[in-house]
Amino acid sequence: MNLIHRALASALLAGCATPVLADNWNAPQEPFAIYGNTYYVGPRGVSAVLITSPAGHILIDGGSIESPTQIAAHIRQLGFKLEDVKYILNSHEHHDHAGGIAALQKMSGATVIASEAGALVLRSGKPGKNDPQYSEEPQPMGPAANVRAIADGAVVTVGNVRVTAHATPGHTPGGTSWTWQSTEGGRAANMVYADSLTAYTAKPFRYTDSPARTDLEHSIATVAALPCDILISAHPEFSNLWARKARAEREGHAGFIDTGACKAYAEKGTKRLEEMLGEEKTGTGT
Repeated sequence: MNLIHRALASALLAGCATPVLADNWNAPQEPFAIYGNTYYVGPRGVSAVLITSPAGHILIDGGSIESPTQIAAHIRQLGFKLEDVKYILNSHEHHDHAGGIAALQKMSGATVIASEAGALVLRSGKPGKNDPQYSEEPQPMGPAANVRAIADGAVVTVGNVRVTAHATPGHTPGGTSWTWQSTEGGRAANMVYADSLTAYTAKPFRYTDSPARTDLEHSIATVAALPCDILISAHPEFSNLWARKARAEREGHAGFIDTGACKAYAEKGTKRLEEMLGEEKTGTGT
């Protein structure tokens, strides 16, 4: 784990009731149903979500290079076949969310889908130099095969599942959030897999001097405006998923519903961006 991710984890997880430190993002986590045909299949600290249908499944994110064995086992533990995963979608092109995609693609034969900027990184396995956290010594991430780039607003369809891409760059150039609907007990819920909205950099990058600032501000507004009943963020604790899981264990899957979660998540993104701009102005921070 590099110094950037250690500092990021410390900054973001301060004050969390049950923080998951960056060094332990791949801690074991039992898979569980979230709502309807949507399941959590990731490790404890980095999300991966499976959306199922009789015609095949969609997986969002693949964790780091250490995550695929756990994710694959979780899919099978829930009674599904990894080979039935037709598409693997990516939130953003950092190693902790995309590092496992190459292996999962090889295991499943799925098509990998990302934004134009994200697809470039996934195909090469190397971060772009316009990434706010670009490092000359990146964390390992092997190149993925069968990668397809899609545009903002594109819809990925498998059977009766329709997942829509929403461009949310700023944390990375290729950031993408994903939305769909899942139904349980006759009630349809608007599901959101939100990309990271966190302003964080490796020197000499500065949001103050970069179009990434405007990108991130637009992305924060995009997520805040999404129809949002159930939010899963790329790092689950950043959207209080574990607290909502505990509530769901008492109340049923409706306990995951929080119609204000996307707005609250966006507000955290705004606060962090303001902090980062202040640090850049004063020359403080990492």
